[in-house]
Amino acid sequence: MSTGLEESLRLSVAALMRTTGESQRVVAGVLGLTQAQVSRRQSGTASWTLGDVDALAVHYGIGALDLLAGPARACEALPAARRGVATTARGVRSGG
Repeated sequence: MSTGLEESLRLSVAALMRTTGESQRVVAGVLGLTQAQVSRRQSGTASWTLGDVDALAVHYGIGALDLLAGPARACEALPAARRGVATTARGVRSGG
């Protein structure tokens, strides 16, 4: 069964957050949104925008099409330096 683009994007964002150790608060800061707005996008009650896709792709260092292709592709495209690096709510990297 095929997954729709919105669901694929939600799954990709969740996988990238998990892989990088980032929280919704960090993603919200990247996008200029609140954590609640990111939560609504991730739950499917609000839609991601094309601007969000572009900003997320730049943030994670991957192509927008990789981000939209699903979680496996998005995580494969993630630069090795971004994997498993914990990021605080202010976006300052720690560890790694």
